[in-house]
Amino acid sequence: MDRLFIKNVNLIDGTGSDMVKNTNVYVEDGRFSTVGPDVTPAEDAEVVDGKGQYMLPGMIDAHVHMMTEFKPLEERLTTPFSYNFYAAADYLKRTLNAGVTSVRDALGSDLGLKKAIDDGLVKGPRMQISVNALTITGGHGDGYNYSGVVADLMQAHPGMPHGVCDGVEEVRKKTREMLRAGADVIKVHATGGVSSPTDHPKFTQFSPEELKVIVEEARFRNGVKVMAHAQGLEGIRQCVEAGIHSIEHGIFLDDEVCGKMKDQGTYLVPTLLAPVSVLEFSEELGMAQTAIDKSKEVLDYHKESFTRAYNAGVKIAMGTDAGVFKHGTNLRELELMVECGMTPMDAIVSSTKTSAECLGYTDIGLVKEGYVADFIFSEENPLEDIGALKDNDNIKLVAKDGVIHKNIIE
Repeated sequence: MDRLFIKNVNLIDGTGSDMVKNTNVYVEDGRFSTVGPDVTPAEDAEVVDGKGQYMLPGMIDAHVHMMTEFKPLEERLTTPFSYNFYAAADYLKRTLNAGVTSVRDALGSDLGLKKAIDDGLVKGPRMQISVNALTITGGHGDGYNYSGVVADLMQAHPGMPHGVCDGVEEVRKKTREMLRAGADVIKVHATGGVSSPTDHPKFTQFSPEELKVIVEEARFRNGVKVMAHAQGLEGIRQCVEAGIHSIEHGIFLDDEVCGKMKDQGTYLVPTLLAPVSVLEFSEELGMAQTAIDKSKEVLDYHKESFTRAYNAGVKIAMGTDAGVFKHGTNLRELELMVECGMTPMDAIVSSTKTSAECLGYTDIGLVKEGYVADFIFSEENPLEDIGALKDNDNIKLVAKDGVIHKNIIE
């Protein structure tokens, strides 16, 4: 139906304002129309009784990989290529049911997957895509192993250009190829990583000149932002100086670079859940020993860097790296952020308002008149226990564009 009347909810609207108890919300044509205790429905409106549950904006995960879920190498090598698209439909459904209504895909999803969601062929969160990530030969994202076997995470195919490029002119062309393939954002691997076998998170990859060209081609020529996998301090510093929009992971931060990020408005997308999940599910995920060792090495630094950035006033957008681990567990990230010093309200704002701003949206991320009606119900108060959001059974209702996709209110 075009009209939806939601009554008797405790509203956490995403702005950081105090929760409003026992209020009503009216949705019309997929957008929030009016909000307040005196709101009444039109005669033909569908009525949803919130029964005192906690209503929040739909969550926004600014760093996912919807086309993959890490599996042992043997399984990856023996899985038929097209099977991955059918599996992705399940990942998308799980993500939406967990309360995540928008995502930014950081590598692996092509324009066809995004369009299938937009056209209603597949149920899933609203997507922004980077298509594939730019990486140097031998860097994070190059699937070459010391054995000589190449096991790229994503196979190049029509609509999915390969991401390896070296030198200013190759980088310029590869950026243009991603844009041509439909990228909403350009993803670059600016440092080594945890999961790759031939590099280390502390080491830089692209040169400052190459990073500046990526920003030039994306942002200045095409109005598209750049997100950078950047874990080591020097690589992060180079990204900030190049004008890159968001730092992904940010494992090794210092006070100076946090200050520069704050001054320039650079976002941090921390993905605290990634190394934690690698260590918890390493056997099930088939993680290499090198990935396990590096996850152990960076874990405490990662948490300390998050706390440093938060205390410095850096803008933090929630992101998880889902796909490196199981989809649908995304909202555990909020619990980890709170454990590292963020208040529960700030964690919610980070996952709604701030993530929407990071992705460039001006009409999602809040329960506010005129905004797109993405929202969730939590049975428990997340301001008292932020960990309640990680329990999918506690997320009783999920709506996107005013359409209810999950409703298990008893």
